[in-house]
Amino acid sequence: VQLVESGGGLVQAGGSLRLSCAASGFTFDDYAIGWFRQAPGKEREGASCISSSDGSTYYADSVKGRFTISSDYAKNTVYLQMNSLKPEDTAVYYCAAAQGRPVHPGREYEYDYWGQGTQVTVSS
Repeated sequence: VQLVESGGGLVQAGGSLRLSCAASGFTFDDYAIGWFRQAPGKEREGASCISSSDGSTYYADSVKGRFTISSDYAKNTVYLQMNSLKPEDTAVYYCAAAQGRPVHPGREYEYDYWGQGTQVTVSS
């Protein structure tokens, strides 16, 4: 099982980035994919999740209205489009896979597999 994030980088406040999470080694359709982030000195927090079973999505209040999660099952890839970025969005972003549809999509314990993370830095 492998999850590989890409698309991070340095962007000015107000800018946009699109993160990708490429999955392999498991049946993509049976899993929900979540995005988490961890800022320096802070705990990892759930940002967004998409469930393959019904296409339902979850967004943390801090990103709602600015981030959009989507999936391309043909490519086994989930995307996180991040718009109107703020300096407080600066963090390492991780994608993770949870079997089925997580009851609490923002909680780490729901997820079985994790990627290595990609750095997002938003300058003011």
